[in-house]
Amino acid sequence: MTERHVLILGGTTEARRLAEALTGTPWRVTTSLAGRVAAPRALPGAVRVGGFGGTDGLAAWLRAHAVTALVDATHPFAATMSFHAAEAAAAAGVPLLALRRPGWTRTPGDDWHDAASLGEAASLLPALGTRVFLTTGRTGLSVFTGDPGLWFLVRAVDPPGPPLPARTEVLLDRGPFTLEGERALLARHRVDVLVTKDSGGAATAPKLTAAREAGIPVVVVRRPPVPQGLPRAADVAGALAWMASLAP
Repeated sequence: MTERHVLILGGTTEARRLAEALTGTPWRVTTSLAGRVAAPRALPGAVRVGGFGGTDGLAAWLRAHAVTALVDATHPFAATMSFHAAEAAAAAGVPLLALRRPGWTRTPGDDWHDAASLGEAASLLPALGTRVFLTTGRTGLSVFTGDPGLWFLVRAVDPPGPPLPARTEVLLDRGPFTLEGERALLARHRVDVLVTKDSGGAATAPKLTAAREAGIPVVVVRRPPVPQGLPRAADVAGALAWMASLAP
């Protein structure tokens, strides 16, 4: 069979699982990583790290490397890259699939407070608690520096850079996390409010269950807008089905 080349815009569990699923198939796989994580997990196939130089750079890369399918499996909050991917794929004439895991769903007992941004999340905190478990990643933390009465436990894969809130403890860890572990963490640090992005997926969902059990309010930062009108898949099986439908 004729070899085909897929570029996966990665950095997520779904991107890694798709690359693994394509091992041994006629698809040649290249996974692109933004380079925000210092030590990413190993991936099958070719891996490139760093940006493309905007929409034009990505379109040129697609043409130069004879890419026949593009899968946007970036983080649900990587909106800029998703728009670049849509524009570049259209310019290069390459089919594009958005592989987006579903967001989390409220269940009975959840005390969720929606926020449109990290800044809005920060503004909600004084009315909800004083000991904050912040699980939004290592960037954008400067918006939480305004209230000296709040204490933060910041969990991230890599150390966050300044500025940080004055009263901050950093916990370097990588999911998946267990429910037992999240229960113990909330109790040990006397957390009374949780802040999270609506990333979806099972790897970090146990914190939501632990918060519900403990009666802890959760500030959920909603996902940013993404390009509309594209083929979408919610999981790797859906992505494989889409790729199988493409003409060889």
